Amino acid sequence: MLFSEIAKYLSSEIVGDDLEVNSMNELELASSSQLTFAVHKKYASQLSSSKSKAFLIVESLIESIPENTSYIICDDVSLSMAYATKIFAPKPIEPQLDPAEIGNDSYVDSMAKVENGAVIGSNVTIMAGAYVGTKVVIKDNTTIHPNVTIYRDCLIGSDCIIHSGTVIGADGFGFSHTKDGEHVKIYQNGNVIIEDDVEIGANCAIDRAVFNSTVVGKGTKLDNFIHIAHNCDIGEYCIFVAQTGVGGSTKLGRNCVVSGQCAFTDHLDIAPFSTFTARSGITKSIKESGGVYSGYPLMDHREWRRLQIKIANLSK
Repeated sequence: MLFSEIAKYLSSEIVGDDLEVNSMNELELASSSQLTFAVHKKYASQLSSSKSKAFLIVESLIESIPENTSYIICDDVSLSMAYATKIFAPKPIEPQLDPAEIGNDSYVDSMAKVENGAVIGSNVTIMAGAYVGTKVVIKDNTTIHPNVTIYRDCLIGSDCIIHSGTVIGADGFGFSHTKDGEHVKIYQNGNVIIEDDVEIGANCAIDRAVFNSTVVGKGTKLDNFIHIAHNCDIGEYCIFVAQTGVGGSTKLGRNCVVSGQCAFTDHLDIAPFSTFTARSGITKSIKESGGVYSGYPLMDHREWRRLQIKIANLSK
């Protein structure tokens, strides 16, 4: 659509030339045809090097805008961004698409639902009650157990196993807020990518990204009741034990081991080969590989053990 149409929807005016915009993206990743946004001065350097040609910005960032681009000045960029995401949100179902493609030797139960536009590989099993959304791709040799839900546009790799009750691609939990305290939905227009040889336990929830993809890396294994929030990037060959939650945009390197009931806040970077014992609370990024951590506040496991001994001795 034209940038001027977006401006009209936001009750604003563009500065610069009108141009075609086909989607939205983060500041660092946006292409020349994508609308992006900057909410604070700390993003000035990213703004000046962005490839985008269309921006939602605060007035204080005008000097950082690249040459030959257009922008809308917003009182609240976060709120304007939330409203704009609705414009680009796809319809949940597109019945006008061609019927789903089903590969050789695949089995789709008569009580499963596969929407038009989906592509199912060879030797895939989809059991009763499963739902496969519009434009979902499921690659070869994957098993989808009963009552699994896979929302539109998600990609499931080869040799995966997804157990009952799991939901892949539901909306991430994202809202902007008005001055009156109303919550404005940020539409989650990305998807989820599950790479090859991943096993996902029962009743897990892996949320789709706001933009781009939430990723679960090759060979990773998730126990039951795991929540992976929007825009997370889970590295290859990780292990997650039951009832663990990962906050949005957190990245884990390969071969991390996460024990039961651990909790990660958002926007963290976790080094490869990190291990977390049960009920750890992770609130800061970890830069060095190979560590073992426990507790909340999080600390080295050996230090945590010594502390537990001292606490136990206080009652003697």
